[in-house]
Amino acid sequence: MPVNKKLLLLPGDGIGPEIVNEVRKIISWMDKRRSVTFDITEGLIGGAAIDATGGPLPDKTLEAAHASDAVLMGAAGGPKWETLPFEVQPERGLLGIRKELGLFANLRPAIVFDALADASTLKLDVVKGLDIMIVRELTGGIYFGEPRGVEDIGDGNRRGFNTLTYTTPEIQRIGRVAMDLAAKRDKRVCSIDKANVLETTVMWREEMTKIGKDYPDIDLSHMYVDNAAMQLVRNPKQFDVIVTTNMFGDILSDCAAMLTGSLGMLPSASLGAPDENGRQAALYEPVHGTAPDIAGQGIANPLAQILSYSMLLRYSFDMFEDADFIDQAVQNVLGQGLRTGDIMGEGSAKISTSEMGDAIINELDKQAA
Repeated sequence: MPVNKKLLLLPGDGIGPEIVNEVRKIISWMDKRRSVTFDITEGLIGGAAIDATGGPLPDKTLEAAHASDAVLMGAAGGPKWETLPFEVQPERGLLGIRKELGLFANLRPAIVFDALADASTLKLDVVKGLDIMIVRELTGGIYFGEPRGVEDIGDGNRRGFNTLTYTTPEIQRIGRVAMDLAAKRDKRVCSIDKANVLETTVMWREEMTKIGKDYPDIDLSHMYVDNAAMQLVRNPKQFDVIVTTNMFGDILSDCAAMLTGSLGMLPSASLGAPDENGRQAALYEPVHGTAPDIAGQGIANPLAQILSYSMLLRYSFDMFEDADFIDQAVQNVLGQGLRTGDIMGEGSAKISTSEMGDAIINELDKQAA
């Protein structure tokens, strides 16, 4: 029976519409060849929403997100809107939808495809075969803690302040997501904190240790965030699943992303807690930004967006075979030496955004034959 689920597309800003368009090709192909059928709605977020409605997250978009089984997003933001007040800048739309949907778990895989192993700035033996999953807590921590702000303290001076705060349930739920993922991988979790100076992360470590006792088959370790940053570039393959706070995860996941050679290759998933009916809110997006300097030129790399769609099939709908189909197509295309500009290497052939999407479709055709 065909899967007929509700999917919300949020192309966003910059290169977002271009790379989302390449996913549309794959959605159409799978509808015809794999009986993977979606009822698709398109919405506005970020700068595009500001231009059309005056705000970065229109009520209509949020309503559509709540009514959808999954959300696939491009990217939000750009210099056009940088001078707007902080509370209405495009990125507030992304933070807002994460908060409103309760998307507390951000999954960011850092995988080095064999054909791109030499694209990393690190030595080949350090990154070849790399497969890390970073689990970032997404709706708590210093990004959302109160009080926050900037205040006048007199004599022309100001004081800025943000609050790092976590509760036991917030730590436990993200910790269990990491443990459950590790159980399906190499059974290793490294929890990252700064327990030597931050009381909140002392509690983080204590709670993670308690959770670890419920998973005797999982090897749980702990590491300070500064050492973790160093270890990611020294010996990244020592990690399997990394779990950490919102801010630490933001920083470390971008560090891990560059181990792969290009941000243009990395997808992500943001997941909520299942409701009483087992329905789980989820948003999928590439790790990279809007790349306004190349927007509209047809040269952006769509692979992170395509791989985000693969994650959508895998994590929201348990469509593992279909997700594997896409992942293998990406692997095959890269193996043929086809590249967008950001992942060019010696002997490779440079192609456009749409040509990369077409190449993926060709590989899907071959696998389905």
